[in-house]
Amino acid sequence: MIATPEPDHDRKTELMAIDQSKSGIKGLVDAGLAKLPRVFVHDHLNLNIKSGPAPDNVKVPVIDFAGVNTDSTRWAMIIDEVRNACMKWGFFQIVNHGIPVTTLEEMINGIRRFHEQEPEAKEKLYSRDESKKVTFNTKIDMSQTMAAYWRDTLTCVMAPNPPDTQELPETCRDIMLDYTNNVMNLGTKLFELISEALGLNPNHLKDIGCTEGLYVMGHYSPACPEPELTMGTGIHTDSGFLTVLLQDQIGGLQVLHDNQWTDVTPIPGALIINLGDLLQLISNDKFISVYHRVVARNIGPRISIASFFRTYIQPQNALRMYGPIKELLSENNPPIYKETNVVDYFKFKHLKGVEGTSALAHFKLC
Repeated sequence: MIATPEPDHDRKTELMAIDQSKSGIKGLVDAGLAKLPRVFVHDHLNLNIKSGPAPDNVKVPVIDFAGVNTDSTRWAMIIDEVRNACMKWGFFQIVNHGIPVTTLEEMINGIRRFHEQEPEAKEKLYSRDESKKVTFNTKIDMSQTMAAYWRDTLTCVMAPNPPDTQELPETCRDIMLDYTNNVMNLGTKLFELISEALGLNPNHLKDIGCTEGLYVMGHYSPACPEPELTMGTGIHTDSGFLTVLLQDQIGGLQVLHDNQWTDVTPIPGALIINLGDLLQLISNDKFISVYHRVVARNIGPRISIASFFRTYIQPQNALRMYGPIKELLSENNPPIYKETNVVDYFKFKHLKGVEGTSALAHFKLC
């Protein structure tokens, strides 16, 4: 949320000092940080919404993908489960998804190796230049009054035009290539299931470009000295079509469901899937993109890898228009949203601010 500056608090100077160190939050912790810097304090955390474990019968759906490629009966059952999860939650976990557990573990270890190497080895990648395909930085915003988030992030644009192999950090180069290749294949399968869950041809979402772009963020959140004052990630919805999230066993991710923050309990070997705003828009609200956040913890580091399927990172497709899919519309189900191109959508969302707001309302016809 918004951090209200104190009279003796020079926010910009504090942010610049963190940014110019190029060592991230881990650098602060390694230097013996005992009290949270003011820029990380979130003054208006929403304490009015219940948080924590939900009742036993209220849990993020877990879908078993065993047999998805070989058993037509299982395929139909999985479509039903995906449909229900997309309509009611916008989130679900998947197990037996085909990516080896060893690959998942090595990806988490690779992100850990990157963030825990000597600061000098990371400095050359420290940047806020969004035109670069590989960057490392701390989640702070120099231009707004948003409080900073308690995480460091390695960002890699992996599709459709991946970086030169040598641009990827040596500490996680091989596993980044292996893992993201697996995620791209899984994404194709997920979009086929979601297409059929919408009553469409299985290739429909692929054919309109949903599978083309992959933007990967490897987050590292050290143990926080005052976790009750800050956030690992603020309240937000994802912008694109779909996100595949790999998290370690520390937890902290919460989904807003029925006006309660519900923990997404880590399951060994599972991946978390959530829908983005553009999928809600093109499905004409049949499927939903929901608020989620990551609470800070006094244990760590917490490591997670978010892989976003989104097309606006492709200049050649930047003006592609997206609106409610015509095959889903009828006299009884008229379009809720106007068409928009991805550039306008993301410009509006980030101008408005990403925390605690949804850009979708701006694009409604009424």
